[in-house]
Amino acid sequence: MSTQQVRVPGVVRRWVTGLVVRRIRKKGIDLSTISFLPEETKIPLQRVSTDPLPQIAQWRATEPMRRLDLPFDFTAWLVTGHEETRQVLTSRDGFSNDIRHLFSGDGPATSDDIGGLGFTDPPLHTRLRKIITPEFTMRRLARLEPLIEARVERVLDDLEKAAAENGGVADLARHVAFPIPFQTICDLLGLDYEDRETFAGLGSARFDATNGAAAAFGAVSAQREFLFDAVARQRVTPGPGLIGQILRDEGDAISDVDLAGLADGVFTGGFETTAGMIALGTIVLQRDPEYARLVREGSREDVDRVVEELLRYLAVVQVAFPRFAKHDMELFGTQVKAGDVILASLSGANRDPAAVGEDPDSFDPYRVPASGHLAFGHGMHRCIGAELARMELRIVFPRLLQRFPELALDVPESELSFRQLSFVFGVEELPVRLRP
Repeated sequence: MSTQQVRVPGVVRRWVTGLVVRRIRKKGIDLSTISFLPEETKIPLQRVSTDPLPQIAQWRATEPMRRLDLPFDFTAWLVTGHEETRQVLTSRDGFSNDIRHLFSGDGPATSDDIGGLGFTDPPLHTRLRKIITPEFTMRRLARLEPLIEARVERVLDDLEKAAAENGGVADLARHVAFPIPFQTICDLLGLDYEDRETFAGLGSARFDATNGAAAAFGAVSAQREFLFDAVARQRVTPGPGLIGQILRDEGDAISDVDLAGLADGVFTGGFETTAGMIALGTIVLQRDPEYARLVREGSREDVDRVVEELLRYLAVVQVAFPRFAKHDMELFGTQVKAGDVILASLSGANRDPAAVGEDPDSFDPYRVPASGHLAFGHGMHRCIGAELARMELRIVFPRLLQRFPELALDVPESELSFRQLSFVFGVEELPVRLRP
């Protein structure tokens, strides 16, 4: 993929905006009158550098369940503690992930656009996960390791070339963090190369709440339409990747909506999140030479320890999939009614001292937490691509720092453009200098 192909968000936003406007006009709805998130409700999506806002820790200490003021016709609660989050994410009887009742067909995304593992309940969720789980076992993923290693070497070549053409400085987000997971997921799914440029920016757009409800819902709808088309084409001529394999195995037993939903979950869960981890992880590793040395010279166990602490510390997926109460209940001392939505702050839970020990806001590769981190969620909706993400991270960080042992940020961390309001945290650009 050329460097010009990477910068497509502007094109995507214009496409999404046009799609949304057309649908709004057709349905006669003015989404511009909806304030997507009131100020207090933005707090779980905001950070100071890589840290959650201090209010998250305050709420965790004083309010296990905090009511949020959302501009929609339901009551929402935010959970910020580690144990509380685990309980919500593992409860099958108490909560539903099915969000189709929110999309009645009167907006830019409809109930027909919604599918995939994250927004479905058993038994459909069980059937869909059973179809896709074999592709994400350690044994199956092992075949990708040499391909990812070769890809890492190529993108590091590209990074070095870009730096040589720009006074020794290059954008690591653009040349490394983006292409490694993007190309890996595209290869895994079997997406045509001509489809990739169009698809590249949609994952970012759907997670970004900055431009309001119309843009976010429109990105969901645009991405789904794209995947419906890709699935329909491969139903005629199955490709070599996961989409084609599922079609060969399942045939008409799986619908285009369900298969597009699976592909959607694999792509958005495995691309945007890992790209954010690579860029943000590089920032964290530059804060102390000992961190970089441990990754560059350490054992596989050392690298694994660093990767796990980066996952906990950064928690790039800031809020888990919403859960809807199936019935009235008392939850952590609060009365919850059927239909109420429960949002779990994964970044808040991963900084809970009750679970991770003293000084939870510090990055400590030698930390021995009392409980495992929740960066990939928990329970039956835990991220299916967790092991693929780990594989990519433990390959890219050592090679990056071995290849460029004097790598350094080219600007102060305070000048970096961190995402201000996104469900998946990240940084827009990461200028680095490869050598002094």
